[in-house]
Amino acid sequence: MKKSLLLFFSMVVLLIVSGCSQSKEKTITAVGSSAVQPLTEAASERYSNKNSNIYINVQGGGTGTGLSQIQAGAVDIGNSDLFAQEKKGINAKNLIDYKICVVGIVPIVNKELNIKNLSLIQLRKIFTGQITNWKEVGGPNLPVTIINRASGSGTRSVFEKSVMNNLDTKSSQEQDSSGMVRQIIANTPGSISYLAMPYINKDVKTIKIDNQEATYNNIVNNKWKIWSYEHMYIQKKAKPQTKKFIKYVLSSEVQNNVVRKMKYIPIKDMNYKKDIAGNVTKIGDN
Repeated sequence: MKKSLLLFFSMVVLLIVSGCSQSKEKTITAVGSSAVQPLTEAASERYSNKNSNIYINVQGGGTGTGLSQIQAGAVDIGNSDLFAQEKKGINAKNLIDYKICVVGIVPIVNKELNIKNLSLIQLRKIFTGQITNWKEVGGPNLPVTIINRASGSGTRSVFEKSVMNNLDTKSSQEQDSSGMVRQIIANTPGSISYLAMPYINKDVKTIKIDNQEATYNNIVNNKWKIWSYEHMYIQKKAKPQTKKFIKYVLSSEVQNNVVRKMKYIPIKDMNYKKDIAGNVTKIGDN
């Protein structure tokens, strides 16, 4: 009797462990860039609807978190606005890079501010603290309030590389969350920051740079300079279901529908390419 009970309980424990193991194998965790988080969430929902046995856990945390977590093997996908080689302490040789789309980064201001256009030099001077009042660029007599992204943010790195010309940004309030940045700008007169295009809505106003607007055509033709690739990084020993999900993200179903609808740009649409150093060349040119 005791042996039968022992065997019974052993089988129960084995089934529980086996069930937990299977559950773990069917979960994909993606962490990192907030700029690509909306796309990852939308693609995940579609994928799970087609594959009910797969659960995809999507979290933000920023590019730095995504890259460090995928390097450590703590997650299945590390989302990044940057090439892994750009982040100190990341060994890109151990990771596989999938460029899934392009995203534009756009300066935003409080919508009551009577400013529609800035030159790139003016924008740079605002973020270095050389320009401190909007009247200096043709606006109202109102102090400039800078809201910056946190130091680990890939969006911030892209903005600094594209705009700041190696100059340091002025010390100011910093925020990890794109949604929180948008909310603060909407509620703070005279404020300025920048967001990935998918986060922009009617609560804030976008700014043209050198009379160029962040449109699809301007980004694909590099007339709008502040853009980056969105990357999904995986380890070389990634689980098969992780690779299948990324293949789905790169499929025409997602690229031609979800990507464009959410204000990202399919990489195949780009007429220009950008390397790790930020050098831009026309596709097809040697």
